[in-house]
Amino acid sequence: MKHNRNLVLVLALSLASVVFAGEGTKYGDGVSLEQAVAVETLLANPADYMGKAVRVDGIITGVCKMRGCWIQVSDEKGNGVRIKVEDGVIVFPATSMGQKASAQGVFEGVPAAVQEEKHQKETSGGDAHEACDAKPQGEMVYFIKGTGAVIYS
Repeated sequence: MKHNRNLVLVLALSLASVVFAGEGTKYGDGVSLEQAVAVETLLANPADYMGKAVRVDGIITGVCKMRGCWIQVSDEKGNGVRIKVEDGVIVFPATSMGQKASAQGVFEGVPAAVQEEKHQKETSGGDAHEACDAKPQGEMVYFIKGTGAVIYS
């Protein structure tokens, strides 16, 4: 009897995980990190997370309109972080704006001056592509080099 109860529990948990997985659309590698870092915490303590794999959860408040190569994930206070992916490898749909998302990748930062120079080179070459990198926060531009996401409809 105990064996049957354990089997039922395992089957129920398996079914629950399949149902949960079906609630969102997976992009890239999806999300494998179990614990999310609050966007506010990430941005308040960037040195603690630099170069580390992180996951953030929130609402999509921005999407690259030209190539779908980034999304901005924001918390309820309006703190946001850009998840930038390699062009063409992952393409986020413009229709994901306003939807809940979990995204993960490696947290990075570059000096704002370096980012501005890169942006100038990209836009002066005749590329009408919308700026794909995060906005500066002081002297640095912080973003997540995305490996995957799940967007919930």
